Amino acid sequence: MTTIDLSTPAPPPSTLLDALPRRVALTLPELQLVAVCAGGAPLPFDVAGAGETRPLESRLGTSRSTTEDQAYRAAIDSLHDPATTLARRGLLVDGVLDDGLAGAVGLLATPTYAVEADVVVDGVQVKAWHRADGDAVATLATSDGIVFELAWFPTTAWPGELARVGVLPEDLVLRESRVPSHVDLPYELADAAIEATGDGRADLLAVLATQHDGAVRDADGRPVPAAEVPGLLQALGSETQGRLRVMVADVSREQTTVVGVRSWVLLADGWRTLRPHHDGTTHVELCAVEPGDLAADLAPVLSEVAS
Repeated sequence: MTTIDLSTPAPPPSTLLDALPRRVALTLPELQLVAVCAGGAPLPFDVAGAGETRPLESRLGTSRSTTEDQAYRAAIDSLHDPATTLARRGLLVDGVLDDGLAGAVGLLATPTYAVEADVVVDGVQVKAWHRADGDAVATLATSDGIVFELAWFPTTAWPGELARVGVLPEDLVLRESRVPSHVDLPYELADAAIEATGDGRADLLAVLATQHDGAVRDADGRPVPAAEVPGLLQALGSETQGRLRVMVADVSREQTTVVGVRSWVLLADGWRTLRPHHDGTTHVELCAVEPGDLAADLAPVLSEVAS
């Protein structure tokens, strides 16, 4: 089985084209037709009933979700015939699908490793499916379920593609955070602090900090000064403006096995990776990271299925 190492620089490609992922934007109807033309390859998500009205809501009347479903269905219905648009772009010629598209969709359907990313930033959600086998990777991503980006490339380009998952919108305003770039604290304390802040009970933070005196530590393992802990806890609950969750699974066998999960949280100044560990009790380490760090963060998890 091929070992995929995301933590070290890849060797230079033999040609420029070898290093460049190929990307194609497809509407949902186009993607579904591509899958049919690729031998009925299953897509990595369930589109059955997409846009249909929920039975209970059809009896109770219009709700917000019903309105959203109707808008989604109207958007899909307004799209052009997929066979015509694919043919116009040279991706479907005389009923024959472009080889690259067919291979990419085939890889999405029959991978060895699966990496699924779910990102929410400032209320906008993006879902991405990465599938790998041998030295090849195919990805599919969407933010609205209407337009998808399909890409395929060698595994040497995978770190750069993973970095795209965590890229923040250009119009997102960042500011200084009250949470240090590296802090370690009990999971129980972090969870209680976020809940208290969300409930408007900031007055409880000092009590929580006292109950865990000395348990909040900096990058050097030293206790954070007690006077600073309540403010840190409040910032942890109030600054959150996004999240990133990546799941790695082994899909080479009949039964899919989830190998591990990586979670990031978006605070006022950028991303923090969350690294749980045990020190008598469950702790969580928060470390400042950049989008380009995602591959290295995933490498220990992926190595469990790729070695």
